Amino acid sequence: MKTALLSRGLSAAALAAAVLLASCESGPSKAELEAQRLAAELAARKPPPVSLNQGVADAAAIYVAFLREAQTIQPGGFPDAESIQAALRKGSAYDADQLSRGLIAYGAIIALQSPEFVAGVQQYAIDPAQRQRMVAQIVADPAYAATLPGADAAAGLISATVGKDAIAMRAIAEAIEQDAYTIQGRSDPRRRWAITPIPNREVRLESAKTLSAVKMLPSPEESSRLFAAANSGTGLGLEPSRKGPPYTPAVVRSLAIAALGALGAGGDEARVNTEALTHEPNSEFCMDMSKLMLFQCLAASRPSYEDIFCLGRHITRDLATCTTEATQITTIVVGDPQETGAAPARTPISVTVPQATPVPTPAVATTQSLNTTPSR
Repeated sequence: MKTALLSRGLSAAALAAAVLLASCESGPSKAELEAQRLAAELAARKPPPVSLNQGVADAAAIYVAFLREAQTIQPGGFPDAESIQAALRKGSAYDADQLSRGLIAYGAIIALQSPEFVAGVQQYAIDPAQRQRMVAQIVADPAYAATLPGADAAAGLISATVGKDAIAMRAIAEAIEQDAYTIQGRSDPRRRWAITPIPNREVRLESAKTLSAVKMLPSPEESSRLFAAANSGTGLGLEPSRKGPPYTPAVVRSLAIAALGALGAGGDEARVNTEALTHEPNSEFCMDMSKLMLFQCLAASRPSYEDIFCLGRHITRDLATCTTEATQITTIVVGDPQETGAAPARTPISVTVPQATPVPTPAVATTQSLNTTPSR
């Protein structure tokens, strides 16, 4: 009796296993298919994640690292002639075009720290067809990105963040330029060597030119930090700010790169687009002219106090001026005429009417003005 019951039990189990196996072989059930369909529809309603490639982070890292290095140039009363030359070497060691591109790339990463801007852009990325149209429109006309929801919040972050750095650099510049006068005073113990002609003047000029021609490499740590911040939207610890249009061409291009990233169209496959957007003629021209004016200043400079002036005027001050012009619609005066006697005004530029930055007064004029100062 027990044997018969056991036999019937095994047969039932075998039959259940066979039914289960048959159901698996016949494919998912209607309920499973419906669940898969709903999951696919839900995924389709979500925009792709933010995506910005490593190239943008590398370019931004170059700008951030140089700016941090330049901010270590503090006057504090240069103790000797070599300390001035060391500061000149540090401040001239940048490629103008790389610095300009890095500023725009950094602006894009800053813009992606605005949740309002990212959300405003991503609402148009849910529909794949609409997303592709927006990507094409931004690539064809970067100014379109400045019309997207939240652009004023992102632009405010860019202007405020870069503006703080520019203010810090301008303060350094003013202190250095003032030291060029202070060091000539008869009561200043440094006057003896400061008014002495610099030996091997051509060597320091050629050194500045050589350093300017060396391509800058990104810091791996800085690049990694900025890459993570760009793709996560956090990590830079920025205070919210808002700035309405008009925007400068550089800010517009930063917004365009950030918008591509928010649309999930700024990854490695889009490096051609993001690289092209980092090139902005006005910003590049300002950086190039600054470097040219530095060379002219060094060529005309003879004693060490004139080199101090070149350092303050055409490295620290020009760096502050170019970054301000790139992010602010404003009139920038290069130098205070009451302090230096040389103040060519730069013309404001906007996204609607881009203009090239006018060439400043030749450096030899500012040097001659410094030479004839009564404090000598």
